Amino acid sequence: MAQLNRKTLLATAVTALLIASGAQAQISDDVVRIGVMADMTGPYAGNGGPGSVLAVRMAVEDFGGKVAGKPVEVVIADDQNKPDVGTNIARQWLEQQKIDTIVGGSASSIALSVSNMMKAAKKPYLIAGTVASDLTGKACSPMNIQFAVDTYSMPKAGVQSLMSQGIKSFYFISVDYAFGAAFQAEATKFIEAAGGKVVGSVKHPLGTTDFSSYLMQAQASKAQAIVLLNAGLDQTNALKQAAEFRIARSGQAVSVFGMTINAVHAMGLDVAQGLQFTDPMYWDHTNETRAWAKRFMDRNNGVAPTYIMASAYSATTHYLKSVAAANTDEGTAVMAKMKATPINDFSMKNVRIREDGQTMRPVYSALVKTPAESKGKYDYYVIKGEIPADQVFRPMAEGGCDFVKK
Repeated sequence: MAQLNRKTLLATAVTALLIASGAQAQISDDVVRIGVMADMTGPYAGNGGPGSVLAVRMAVEDFGGKVAGKPVEVVIADDQNKPDVGTNIARQWLEQQKIDTIVGGSASSIALSVSNMMKAAKKPYLIAGTVASDLTGKACSPMNIQFAVDTYSMPKAGVQSLMSQGIKSFYFISVDYAFGAAFQAEATKFIEAAGGKVVGSVKHPLGTTDFSSYLMQAQASKAQAIVLLNAGLDQTNALKQAAEFRIARSGQAVSVFGMTINAVHAMGLDVAQGLQFTDPMYWDHTNETRAWAKRFMDRNNGVAPTYIMASAYSATTHYLKSVAAANTDEGTAVMAKMKATPINDFSMKNVRIREDGQTMRPVYSALVKTPAESKGKYDYYVIKGEIPADQVFRPMAEGGCDFVKK
């Protein structure tokens, strides 16, 4: 019996040693490297940019700075919202700096290129800001996860809202690149399916400062609604100029299908008041979002987080949890854990990640307050209700993703 016990103890000790040595060996280079790629200085810098970097750093700090006993390193790059710059950064990160995952959120053209590289490298690509629905559709990858909203969900909710108010005719002012084209194509399908009509559209270059000619064309169309399909500084400038033209007073509605809180702050409540849109996260929505936002704002010069920044935190936290659970930073194993484990954090509760990479999170119907209704800085929204994920996001069977189960 004593001999049996000694053998049992010896076997247990050997097993423990093997597990311990295996845990050490499964983290490549003894460090987990997270790359954060965003537009840090251009038209989308306020949407994500430095704020997303801060959110990622907070997630790493909240995790203790280590995972599976190894340090976590955050590497940062400004892709300048340029496809060639972003592509070169990702290539260098993968080939030379041995990045384990990238948290990204800039132009769709950058994300589509980076997605292909991450797929080839078998590294998780955590999309927190880029909204091209192709990233979970015809350009999907088993290594992509979309943590926020996309160019299917935003126009779907927006069109439903406007048409419920009796609006039947639309004119689009769209930014001239992949994001704007996808946004317009999806919105057009929803409008026509509901019996409405797109009476015209015009494209503007990214970074436009003068929208007067585009707004005049939209006014002349006599459409019931003029919809701005852009973001960041483009959206802010366009809405400010629409207010100067007093378009809404002439009877035409001016609308957006997606907006970040920094855009509302930049244009002011006197311009933004009354805008209706959907948002997956509002900082002042619950006790948990308020608590997280306070920590964030204390380190961000009092500036409130956008849903993109919050999504960067969620993406990083869920990634680190999955590395710990998988006991490795090997990409396919981590991705399997990420998809098998519901997301639970300050802004998402028991949210599953669908096979095509879409987080099935609810979104919220938001209304921008009037100046009189606002009680303080960044007290900008009234949350009118919650829309379940399956009513907002594209059905997986319609996405055209080639690796999902038919």
